[in-house]
Amino acid sequence: MAPGHAGRPFALNRIGRLSVTVLIGLSTSAQAADLPSRLGYSYYTEQFLAIVLGLSLGLVFLVRGSGARGAGLVDLALSGAGLGLSLYVAWAYPTLVSSAMMLPWDALIVSGALFLLVLEGLRRTVGWTLVVVVLVICGYGLIGHLVPGMLQTREVAADRMAVYLSFDPNGLLGVTLNVAATVVVAFVFFGQLLLRSGGGDFFNDFALATMGRRRGGASKISIVASGLFGSISGVVVSNIVATGIVTIRLMVNSGFRRTTAAAIEAVASTGGQIAPPVMGAVAFLMADILQKPYSEIVVAALVPALLYYVSLFVQADLLAAKQDIRPVEGEEIPAVAGVMRRGWVFIVPFAAIVVALFWLNQRAETAALWGGVATVAIGFIAGYGKVRMRFADLWRCAVETGRSITEIIMISAAAGFIIGVLNVTGLGFAVTFALVDLGQGNLFLLLLISAAVCLILGMGMPTVGVYLLLAVLVAPSLVETGVEPIAAHLFIFYLGMMSMVTPPIGIGAFFAASIAKAPPMPTALEAMRFGWTAYIVPFLFVFSPALLLIGDPLQIALAVISAVLGVYAISAAFVGWFAGPAGSSRRVLVGMSGIALLLPPGIGGEATLWINAAGLVLLVGQWLTAARLSGVAQQPHTQEMES
Repeated sequence: MAPGHAGRPFALNRIGRLSVTVLIGLSTSAQAADLPSRLGYSYYTEQFLAIVLGLSLGLVFLVRGSGARGAGLVDLALSGAGLGLSLYVAWAYPTLVSSAMMLPWDALIVSGALFLLVLEGLRRTVGWTLVVVVLVICGYGLIGHLVPGMLQTREVAADRMAVYLSFDPNGLLGVTLNVAATVVVAFVFFGQLLLRSGGGDFFNDFALATMGRRRGGASKISIVASGLFGSISGVVVSNIVATGIVTIRLMVNSGFRRTTAAAIEAVASTGGQIAPPVMGAVAFLMADILQKPYSEIVVAALVPALLYYVSLFVQADLLAAKQDIRPVEGEEIPAVAGVMRRGWVFIVPFAAIVVALFWLNQRAETAALWGGVATVAIGFIAGYGKVRMRFADLWRCAVETGRSITEIIMISAAAGFIIGVLNVTGLGFAVTFALVDLGQGNLFLLLLISAAVCLILGMGMPTVGVYLLLAVLVAPSLVETGVEPIAAHLFIFYLGMMSMVTPPIGIGAFFAASIAKAPPMPTALEAMRFGWTAYIVPFLFVFSPALLLIGDPLQIALAVISAVLGVYAISAAFVGWFAGPAGSSRRVLVGMSGIALLLPPGIGGEATLWINAAGLVLLVGQWLTAARLSGVAQQPHTQEMES
C-alpha cells in the first residue's frame, strides 16, 4: 500500500477523535451555560445525557484502540455503534420511555447493545475491576430472588432489567451521569485552562517560595503544591505524575530517603481529593446525591482536611528535624513578593467561582464557566512570567478535557447501572439491612466493616468512581443506623480514597515509588503512617459531628483545638521527635496524650472533657521535660564552643 493510502486512515482517525472531543466540550459547555433553554429549546435531560454518552463512547474506542497503531476496523465499528445507538436514544427518547414497559424490540436491542458497549468502554479506560463489580451486581440482581435470607431480592426478568437500566432516570441516564456531564466536565475544563494559562506554574512557585526556606522545605513544597493541584485535578495518579517529578527529586536531593519522599508525595496528592473547595469534583456529586447545598459539603469537609494536612506537615517537619534535613538551596527559591506580584491575578478565577456559587446562587457548572472565562482573560492578558495563553491552547484544553472526561463518563455510566439494579431489585435495601444486621446494632462494629469494604472496593479506582460506588453500596447502611448523612458520605469517601495508598494495591503509592525508584510495598506502608488521620478521623466525626462544624459553637471550638493538638502529639510520637529526640518511653507518653486529646467532646460528654484535659496536662509536662533535657544537652556543647 502506498504511503499516502497508509496514512489516510490514521489521519481520518485523528480528525474523528478531535471532532468528537470538541463536540463533547461544546455540548457540555452549552448545557452548563443553559444555552438551549435561553434559545427556546426544551428537551429531556436524558436526551442531552444520551448525546454525551454517545460522543464519549465514540471517543473511547478511537483513542483506546486495540490495534498496534491505534484504532482498527473493529474499534471504528464499535465507535460508530456507540455513537449511533446513543443518538438514536436521544432522538427517540420520548417514545422509548413512554413505551418502555411494553418492551418494544428497538428498546431491547438498544439497551442490550449499550450495556455491552459501556462495559467494554469501561474496561478500556479503567480496567477490569469495575467491570467485574458491575457484572457481579447485575448477575446477582437476576438470581437474587432465589437466594434465601436477608439478601433475597425481588424477581426481575433480564429483558425488563435491561430496558430499565438503559432508559429509567434511576439507571444509565441518571443523576451520576448528569453530574459528570455537567459539573465534572466544567471543572476539568477549568483545571486545564488554569494549567495552560500559567496557573500551575504559579502554584508550584508559590509552594517553593513559601516553604523552601524552612527545614525539610522540599517535603513542604510537595505537600502544598500537591494539595493545591490535587483538589482541582480529581485524579490522584495524574497529580502524582504532574507534581512528583519535581518534588520527589527535590526531597531526595535534600536528604530524604527515596521511600519517604515517595510516601509524602503520594499522601499529599491523595489528600488533594478530600480538600475543599473542589475535592476532585466529588463535592458537587455529594451535594447532588444528598440534596444539600454545595457550601454545606465544603464547610463540613474543612476540619477533617485540616487535620489530614496538619498531620502530614508535622511529620515531615519533625522528621526533617530528626534527620537534620536542611532547607532547599537558596538560588532555587523565588521570592514570595515576586511570585505574588506575577501571579496574584490567579486568585481572581477562584474568587469568581466563589461569588457565583455563594452570592449569586449559580449552578456549580455555571460557576466553573465563570472561572474559566476569568482564567482565559488572565492567560491572554497577563499570564505568569513568560507563560502566555495562545489560541492553540484553547484547542488543546478542549482536547485534553474530552480525553479526560471519557473515563469519568464511563465510570458514571457504570455507576448508573449499579444504582438501577439496586433500585429495581431491592438489592440496595437488602445490602443495607445485611450490613446493619452484621453490625448487630453496634455502630463501631458497623463502621469497621464498612471501612474494610471501602478499602477493598476502592482499590485501583479513580476518585469519582470510588465515591459513586461506595455512595450507593455502603453509605445507606450508615445513614440507616442514624449517622448524620454528610458524616456517612465523608466517611466512605475518606476510607475509599485511602485505598490509593493502602497495600496490597496502593496505586498512588506505587506510582510515586516508581518515580522515586523506591520499593513499592515499603512506600505504601510508610504512606499509611503519614496519612494515618484519614483512617482514624472519619470514625471520630461519625460519633462527634462537631468535627464537621455541626452543633454548638463552643463544642465545635473545643473539638477542633483538641483534635489539632492530638494530631500533633500522635504525629510526634510516630516520628520520635518532641522538642528534641524522643525515646521509647516519651513516645508512648506523648502518644497517649495525643489519643486523649483526639477524642472529641461529643463522644463521651463531660467525661471526655476530663480526658482531654488530662491529655493536655500530660502533653505540656512532656514538652517541658523534653525542652529542659534538650537545653541541658546543648549547654556543654555551647560551653565548648565558647572556650
